[in-house]
Formats: sequence, structure tokens, C-alpha cells
Amino acid sequence: MKKDMRYLCYPFMREAASTVDFEIRTDSLTTRIGEALSLTKDIEVVQRDLHILQPKVYHLNGSVRGKVAIQEEDLIELSDMYDYYVNFTKDKIGNFILPQGTHAACVLHVCRSEAKKSVRALHKVSLERDVPEILFDYTHLFANVLFTMAVYVNQHHGVEEIPFVSKSYPTRPKKKEVANKI
Repeated sequence: MKKDMRYLCYPFMREAASTVDFEIRTDSLTTRIGEALSLTKDIEVVQRDLHILQPKVYHLNGSVRGKVAIQEEDLIELSDMYDYYVNFTKDKIGNFILPQGTHAACVLHVCRSEAKKSVRALHKVSLERDVPEILFDYTHLFANVLFTMAVYVNQHHGVEEIPFVSKSYPTRPKKKEVANKI
């Protein structure tokens, strides 16, 4: 007897392979980007970029089990986005900051965290099968784009970033500061 599909949310759920965890993680990221889209309607460039990025995560998702759908031009496009946001936020992203601010920025920080979890899940997949390096590059860069985008959104709304100073790890002076002391 054929299984009633209403009782199946995802056909690979019972597989033991880490591919499943990666696919579920990237699905979560895609969903969170949809949430960010609903909160950034007042910032045209962020809306445009999130509309571009959301389906790319599903392409990333399928690139592990199926045909690799992330290409060099996708990586270049993502890199250009990163450069755009860094150009506006570079004085605020040199140190670790607390993920806070506007609702939209907070959701983008959650997206960033989901992207990092996707990187980790992709690593687990790579322990079981070959994963093209471009997928790692893309996923790492994706997390970094979302970070700079969150800072950009806060900046757009006049929200100051709050630096985080760790009590666990020593801080090192930046190369520029060291050069000025010599």
C-alpha cells in the first residue's frame, strides 16, 4: 500500500547520513531569510539581496545530494555583496559585537547563526562523502554577508553596535595599532 504523503514531511528523514541534517539546516536558513525579508522592506538594497540569496540557499541545499548548483559566478555575486556591505560598515565590524539592535538586524543575526550551523553540517557531510570546496567557500561567505548585512541594517536605523570583550580570550592589538607603537 502506498504511503499517504500527508504523513511525510521530508522523504529522507530516516536516513542516517549527515546530508539530511545539512538539508534541514539550510531549509531553516531559507525560512529565516524569508522572515528577514518581511522585516527589511524599508531598505531596498537589503530586500534586493535577500531576494537573490533566499533561493540560492535551496540551490546550496540540493548541491550536496544532487547536481552542484552553486557556481563560480554565484560566489562572485556573493563576494560583491560582502564588499558592498563592508564598505558601509567597516568601522563597526572589526571587533566582535553583540547580536542586537532592530528586529530586522536580530533576525539577520539569527540567519548568520543558521548559516554557520550550515557550515558545520556541511563539514559533517564532508566526513562521509566528497564535498566541492566551492560549497564551503559559499556557505562561509554567506554567513559573513549576513553579519555585515545585520550591521548595515542597524546602521541604517541609527542603532549603535555594542562591542563584546571576552573574558575568556585575550585581545590582541590590531596590526595598525602595533605599527603605530613602533
